[in-house]
Amino acid sequence: MANNVNLDAHGQELMRQYRELRPALEQLATQAYDQLRQALDEQGIYVTAIEHRVKTERSLAGKLELKGAKYKSIDDITDLVGLRIITFYTDEVDKVAVIAKRIFDIDWQDSVDKRKLHELDAFGYNSLHYICRLKTGGPRFELQMRTALQHVWSTMTHDTGYKGDVKIPREYLRQFSRLAGMMELIDDEFSRLRLVLADYRRQIQSLVKSGKLDEVPLSAGTFRSFLDLQPFDRLNKRIAAINQAEIYPVPLMPFLPVLESFGFETIGDVQRFIDEHSEDAYQLTVSQLAITDLDILSSSTALQNLCLVRVLKQGGGHEGLKAVFDTINGETPANAMLADMILEQAATLPFMSHN
Repeated sequence: MANNVNLDAHGQELMRQYRELRPALEQLATQAYDQLRQALDEQGIYVTAIEHRVKTERSLAGKLELKGAKYKSIDDITDLVGLRIITFYTDEVDKVAVIAKRIFDIDWQDSVDKRKLHELDAFGYNSLHYICRLKTGGPRFELQMRTALQHVWSTMTHDTGYKGDVKIPREYLRQFSRLAGMMELIDDEFSRLRLVLADYRRQIQSLVKSGKLDEVPLSAGTFRSFLDLQPFDRLNKRIAAINQAEIYPVPLMPFLPVLESFGFETIGDVQRFIDEHSEDAYQLTVSQLAITDLDILSSSTALQNLCLVRVLKQGGGHEGLKAVFDTINGETPANAMLADMILEQAATLPFMSHN
């Protein structure tokens, strides 16, 4: 029996039932967690944490001492097993709830959406609580769903004794209410901003696919969408045909800082860069491969040589070439040698005679 707890005969009987049921509760906690984890993974929903626990004997004894009379049997206590899911955004709480309704049987009479209570100081307690049962039956368990900010607020208020047995002065209660309001606003704004950004990405992707490239600002996201259209594929295939080479894929995002250093501001600038320099980039590659039998090429070959040709045509010379290699490879002594090699390979090409 937990220390300093006095249970009447009914409370002792409930405690006996709990001890007898404890192994099944442990198994239930694991099964519920595994089913929920698997369902979230299948739907591609990433959450910050999933917690599961079986109520300790000490915790149950304290509960029975205070209100044991309201429970006829141990089955009436719905939180002997508890799961908590912490999401990043408020809309994800609803997504988790949909999954929970699909994989568990929900006791709607005892479930509660505390988010709809609208208590002024209850931000951290605004969880969505479902009382659930496995589809195969067994004891009920509690599933709490809340955001990370709600969880932080709940933990902080618990640590400060906000809900403790000491009466908090009105001035401090007012501060708690103000902070709760701010936290709730931040929580909502993060979710709203996420939706706005998602909508913006869809608009940008639509503009890229429609060919309205001058309306698309150059950024990591838009360049990634542009790469989905395989804009360097045609030049790469033409280059590969020189030696009947195989093309193996590599990431092209490291070239974004190079393109930005050229002063490109839109995806349209990148497309014009491709159109303007493709023939010269091809000729540079011919000079590189003509005396080799290399039969495998990186998918970055076209983009790299486009960048190198532009630098040469702009009069960037050795230092400009080295800067490109420093950006995509990291600064190493080998980059200076690569720059010298490119200068030698390009020396007799037609576009160099104009510089």
